[in-house]
Amino acid sequence: MGKIKTHRASAKRFSVTKSGKVKIKHMNMRHNLGGKATKRKRDLRGAGYLSESMAPNIKKLLPYA
Repeated sequence: MGKIKTHRASAKRFSVTKSGKVKIKHMNMRHNLGGKATKRKRDLRGAGYLSESMAPNIKKLLPYA
């Protein structure tokens, strides 16, 4: 029986926690940071979690995570 390949682009962007949630890094933190409010940048700093409805799609792409 063959093995399932991990989707490499997804592996670089998402990680699965021990409880099964999909962890993400927020967008909008790459450039033009001077135009964004300090409070907004502070809220974007921490990790976010993918919604429960989208998580199964990502878990299919990361079979061994």
